[in-house]
Formats: sequence, structure tokens, C-alpha cells
Amino acid sequence: MRTIIAGLIAASLAQTAAYAQSTAKTAATPDLTGVYATISEAEFKSGGAPARRGPPPRPTTIAPVSDGRNGRSPNAPKLTPKYVAKWEEIRKSRMAGSAEYDNNAKCLPPGMPGMMNAVFGNRLEVMQTKDKITLFTEINDSMRRIYLDGRKPSQRTLEDPTYPGYSTGHWEGDTLVVDTVALRDNTFIEGFTPHSEQMTVRERMRFIAPDVFEDRITVTDPEALTEPWNETLMFRKQTSGKDEMREAVCPEGLAEAK
Repeated sequence: MRTIIAGLIAASLAQTAAYAQSTAKTAATPDLTGVYATISEAEFKSGGAPARRGPPPRPTTIAPVSDGRNGRSPNAPKLTPKYVAKWEEIRKSRMAGSAEYDNNAKCLPPGMPGMMNAVFGNRLEVMQTKDKITLFTEINDSMRRIYLDGRKPSQRTLEDPTYPGYSTGHWEGDTLVVDTVALRDNTFIEGFTPHSEQMTVRERMRFIAPDVFEDRITVTDPEALTEPWNETLMFRKQTSGKDEMREAVCPEGLAEAK
């Protein structure tokens, strides 16, 4: 009897230890779930609320807001000669008032890493489970998934690039490390900086303050870039009443604008 009791106690202690270890591991994994607004560094330091930017203007086939007439920013991605020529081609087209390279006018998704800017509706919703994280933005209902279960993209996936690409992630302590591949080449790194289908995006997401997380983005493209390009975005979780996602549907505006 004593042997049986001792065995039961040992089994109970083992289960308790396993549960405690599992709970500790779960507690150490941050939960990004929530609706966030992009904030600037100044807004973060001051604790101020981000300004609601509202829906995007109706698409237009003339006079893009930024047509490149002032040249490239010093902080813009460094392009290879081949892609400098592509950028010049796009710039001349936009300066002439053409929408050939204006994805907003065509109601196309912003792709990666552009969608993480949440540029128009200024809201990003994150839904997190054990195996994946799903992200939504308001403009054109853009969505991406980050798989956390160890899966890898298949060859078929790699040969069929999409706007958000294929993202896999893993936790390094309190930091979510995400790699995105299989990206369409008709989107832009930033502004209207072109890239190839060889572009990949690595992100490091972590909380830097209660309810504020940053996304450190590194874009690599051996064909289009002479060096990796980096960008850091910050997001603040929205409180109840300010956490509603609004629709910003481009096709409807395009139809009305005709």
C-alpha cells in the first residue's frame, strides 16, 4: 500500500511540476492580441494619443501625392543600378500623372512591409493563438498570418508569391522573430521603391512599454538592394471604445470616383 501511495504522490508531484513549468513558459510568452494604432517616437515619449488619420482619399489616376520630383530621400533603400533605373521609370510615369505604378489608385493591397505601417486607417488588429498570429489592417482589409508551429513554406508556396507573403515566426525570449518570403514584386519597399521577388523581410517584435510594442523591420533583396534596409515602427494598444476597426474599401471609392 505504501508503495502505491508513494507512487501516486510521485506522479502527482510530477504533474504539478510539469504544469508549473508549462505555466511559466506560457507566462513568458507575450500576448500581442489587441487593436493597435501606429505612433511616432514623439508620441511614444510624450505618451500622447495617436491621431486618427481617417479613410484614404478617393483613388485618382492623376497627380499622385508623392511623385518623386524631389528625388530620393537619404534614408531610402539603397538600390542597385538596375533598380535605380526602374525607380526612375516609375518616377517619370508618376510625374506625368499616370497611375500605371500607383497601387493605391488600382486598389491593390500594400503588401509587405507596407501593410505594417497601417497608413490609412491607422489601425492594426492582432489575433494570437498558440500556433499562429493573424494581423489585419483597415485599408482594403489587408491580412497576413504568422505561423508559429514550426512549419516551412512549401515549394509550391515559394513559386506562388502573394502580397503579404508567407510568414513564419518563433520566440526568442520576449521577442517574436518573423521571417517573410514569397512576396510579389509589384509592391514597394517604401514609397514607390521597387524590389524583386527575392526580397525577404525579417521582423523583431517586442513590447517596449506596457501596451506598446515595436516592430524592427529589416528588408533584404540581393537583386534590388546594395545593403539591407531597416525601419522601426511602434504601436500602442487601444482602449475600449477606441479599438474598433473601420472599413476603408478602395474599390468602392474608385467606383464612385468614375
